[in-house]
Amino acid sequence: MVGIDNDLRARFFGPEASTEGTRRRLERELRNYRHEAIDIRDQAAVNALFRRLGSAVRVVVHTAAQPSHDWAAREPLTDFEVNALGTLHVLEAARQHCPEAVFIFTSTNKVYGDAPNRLPLVELDTRWEIQPDHPFHRGIDESLSIDQSKHSLFGASKVAADILVQEYGRYFGMKTACFRGGCLTGPAHAGTELHGFLAYLMKCTAAGRPYRVFGYKGKQVRDNIHSYDLVSAFWEFFQAPRCGEVYNIGGSRHSHCSMLEAIALCEELSGRKLDWSYVEENRIGDHIWWVSDVTRFQTHYPNWKYRYDIRGILREIYEAVR
Repeated sequence: MVGIDNDLRARFFGPEASTEGTRRRLERELRNYRHEAIDIRDQAAVNALFRRLGSAVRVVVHTAAQPSHDWAAREPLTDFEVNALGTLHVLEAARQHCPEAVFIFTSTNKVYGDAPNRLPLVELDTRWEIQPDHPFHRGIDESLSIDQSKHSLFGASKVAADILVQEYGRYFGMKTACFRGGCLTGPAHAGTELHGFLAYLMKCTAAGRPYRVFGYKGKQVRDNIHSYDLVSAFWEFFQAPRCGEVYNIGGSRHSHCSMLEAIALCEELSGRKLDWSYVEENRIGDHIWWVSDVTRFQTHYPNWKYRYDIRGILREIYEAVR
């Protein structure tokens, strides 16, 4: 088992977002784990590693990314090099040296841009909600267009990566899949204000730190999927892979909440009040309402089931941060 990471996350979001603690834990607890401090923008280094490993590689799980709307606007070139060019480097190295390996890519629902904001939403006491008779009421599926919308620069770079992963599957016959995630989280999530809202929200609640809510009256809705359930989905795909697949993956109606509802749950589970303030302006390209429809994946892989709902996720995060 080889991990590739050079802790750019600490540069993006500061020391509390560093992956160093996770790396040390992996090295301590997994005897067959080897770490490579490689920047995926370095084509020569990526290619050399894949050349050394060769056909021994059975699966590539590509999660490396610059994941923030706001950060991408500050350094568009860095964002695109990490998200798009870095993905191309990993894809091509896999094609050259282990073409039979399964290639799993963590894409994002931000490839749809702000198209979900054109859905017919109604305002309720604690959330925005979609009309009950709308085809997307159970969640947004893969038929939503990625065109004619504002993505943010982060969303645009992830679109490029997403299409590349699909193309390597369809053009070269590689076993690739794009998992277009909603909010992916868990107790080991190094959440910060610019990325990882649920983990950061609980951290702020438990520690008495201030928190800012951006736009939409705090009623914006997100589905959240626990890392365990996401990796379980990866495992199902690995056992019976397909070529050039795309799946929306998230908590669906099983595990979702608005910002106001998440605050209330954090306060209930921690026994503390959150010191939060409201910023009227929403983030560019941000969604008002997002719930994933995971029907396509569940149809292809009927053995996959959720273990965690939103309360179970937040309870584990609280136990990890308290």
